[in-house]
This record gives sequence, C-alpha cells and structure tokens, in this order.
Amino acid sequence: MERTYVGVVGASSAEGRTISVAEEVGRLLAARGVIVVCGGLGGVMEAACVGAKSAGGITVGILPGLDRNEANAWVDIAIPTGLGEARNALLVRAADALIAISGEYGTLSEIALALKTGKPVVGIDTWELSRRGVAATDIVRAANPAEAVERALALAAGAR
Repeated sequence: MERTYVGVVGASSAEGRTISVAEEVGRLLAARGVIVVCGGLGGVMEAACVGAKSAGGITVGILPGLDRNEANAWVDIAIPTGLGEARNALLVRAADALIAISGEYGTLSEIALALKTGKPVVGIDTWELSRRGVAATDIVRAANPAEAVERALALAAGAR
C-alpha cells in the first residue's frame, strides 16, 4: 500500500493560533496514516511534528544544514542537505501535497515551487497570490485544520 506524504510548511518562528493550527494539522494527518514532511526546524514545522507524534505518526525533516542534530525533537527521520533554503525544493518534491500555514518568504518559496511543479497547495492564513493585479486561485483555501487535511488528501489522491 502506497503511503501519502504531505508537506507542512510555515514560519520557523510562530506562536499562538498558528502553532495550534499546525499541531492539529499534524495530528489529523498522522491519524489518517499520512507521513508528515517538513523543514525539520522550529515554529510551524515543530508544531506539525508534535501533533503528528501525538497521534503515533511518522515525521520527516528535510534540514537546511548538515547536522542531523539540528532537527526538532519530534522528527523521526532527519535528512541533512547542506542546501540552506534550496532544500525547499526537496521538501516539495518529497510531498504529494502541501499545507501552508501562515508563513514568511521561505513558505512563499515552497508554495511557488509546489505550484510550478504541479503539486497541490492548501493554505490556512497564508499568502495571497495575484497575477498582473488579478487574484490567483492556485492556493486552495481552508478555514481550519480539518478542512485543510481533507482538501490536501483529496488533491494528493487526484494528483497521482
């Protein structure tokens, strides 16, 4: 049976509602047997891993540096790349779909790489995109973690 991998992306420094949302997304993904892929560091990445581990899930961290020990404590499989932010491309390629939660410019790069390569992106409180001043609808919007997970899994299944 083929497993589904969902990338959870967002700011490495986050708090409050963003952390709660990321934890719940990780928990819901793991409860569905999904492998959670992230950048392996703090903020949204760590919160998603905490949530996934609370539901007995598997977490993969694709790290920017060369030291596996830089991964947060909830990463099961730490993959050091030495690529800095360029590791975002590896994260996108490893995932069947992305859930973007809030985020900064690194998150924007992951969203762009996913869309460029045909990977579906579901967003909660994340970037708004436009082309020539017209709103783009490439990011599928979700109001809460449950909706984000349902949409990401449906899109991942459709993309295979």
